Amino acid sequence: MKRRDFIKKTGLAAAGAFVAPYILPTGRLFASTGGTPMANHVVLVMFAGGVRHQESIQQGYLRQSQWAYADALIKPELNFEGNLMRNMLEGPEPIDKILYGTVASSYNTPIPPILSTPLQNQGVLFKEVHSSNAGHYGGLNVMLQGGNALAQGLKNRPLNPTMFEYLRRHGGPTDFPASKVWMVGNTIGNSVPLLNHSQHPDYGPHYGANFFAPETTFGPKGDLYLKNAKLYHPQDQLDPMYEMKYFLDNSFENIGSALPNIGNTEEEKQQIKLFMKNIFARQGGTGAPLSYPSTLSSSDRNGDINTISYACEILKEFKPKLLVVNLSGVDSAHGNFTSYLRSLHRADYAVGHLWNFIQSDPVLGGETILIAAPECGRNSTPNAIKDPSKLFGYDHSDNNTSKVFAMMAGKNITPDVVYNHTDPLQNAVGEIAPPNGMPETADIALTIAQIFGLKTDVLNTGLTTYTQSLFDRM
Repeated sequence: MKRRDFIKKTGLAAAGAFVAPYILPTGRLFASTGGTPMANHVVLVMFAGGVRHQESIQQGYLRQSQWAYADALIKPELNFEGNLMRNMLEGPEPIDKILYGTVASSYNTPIPPILSTPLQNQGVLFKEVHSSNAGHYGGLNVMLQGGNALAQGLKNRPLNPTMFEYLRRHGGPTDFPASKVWMVGNTIGNSVPLLNHSQHPDYGPHYGANFFAPETTFGPKGDLYLKNAKLYHPQDQLDPMYEMKYFLDNSFENIGSALPNIGNTEEEKQQIKLFMKNIFARQGGTGAPLSYPSTLSSSDRNGDINTISYACEILKEFKPKLLVVNLSGVDSAHGNFTSYLRSLHRADYAVGHLWNFIQSDPVLGGETILIAAPECGRNSTPNAIKDPSKLFGYDHSDNNTSKVFAMMAGKNITPDVVYNHTDPLQNAVGEIAPPNGMPETADIALTIAQIFGLKTDVLNTGLTTYTQSLFDRM
């Protein structure tokens, strides 16, 4: 093979492996024992990157995070509670000391909710859910595998099959072709690109999900290197070739091995190519995400809203059966609590925008179930780091980290049901104790299987015995 042809082909292969999501071969080893699907589509939002229960469900704002630990001089200024998540949760916003709102008003005015009715009142809210893993990657694995993932390390693919693989193997190629199962990550770091399939010998890449890190693919670097799928001449354009190679290598530095040989069909390749070409064309070289709500100014957007916006584009183009979206903006809580509050407020807005988008789509509207839950919580007491607003940061290592929430809305989900503590005496008026014990974030995988009528198939694979569906908890 001529050197020029070799570079041309290998260069295209490397770029294609990064640019295009994984479109995987289909196949099925045995018939499903199947049940009746509850909905045709599921969207799971792995919410925000470590959300403290006190600022979300308990709506404690600064009183439950800063007030008890503040210096005497500023302590009176921090005695405020309120709801930062008015698209997802019912409750009034803080009346003062607002640090998380719009940039145009120096953050002191909350962004108006995009939903007229909070998701809590459109579906089911589990106010107290147990996360069995205090880490981000471990917590994400818990939700996708349906197990506790305690032995799961960074830079390692999931040890057990993910829900992507369960659906594709047990649901079959007709209902779950490769182009209908997606994961959207807002980062290519922290091992997130490894989540689209497991290393389990009976499953693996042939049953995995398409993975996109859209802010990388469609961001400034992607616009520079990938937009026109340019072929470089090795004799006089080695520098840009090496720049592209460095970009691609650096993008997948946590993969740890070569990307699998996916075996895209020509039809699927063409659809992906046209989809990406359309995104680049519509962005016009700005690198700015699409599908933004018109009510939100560009200065008030962040990475989580960008990720949701690209996820909406994928929903519009591919109408996936399962779409998983990872948000992580609130992970700034370690050293900048003010940034954490702002990111939490915007992640809530992003979910509201996503739900509006789904409901307005002629295929997805009325046929989708949305599930949202944090992968882990945060500590009950702060660390010693103060941000510019003199607010303490929070890590995730103590028992409070295991306390999160979960909510479901959409087709066949009974609205206005709130489940709280397993002890009935702990429930407020209108709240119900889950009759079958404390929900787990690990329940989410089996919940998705039940929605698609594949619960029995997944249980028969030997999924951990303590795992239930959230519907079982009800």
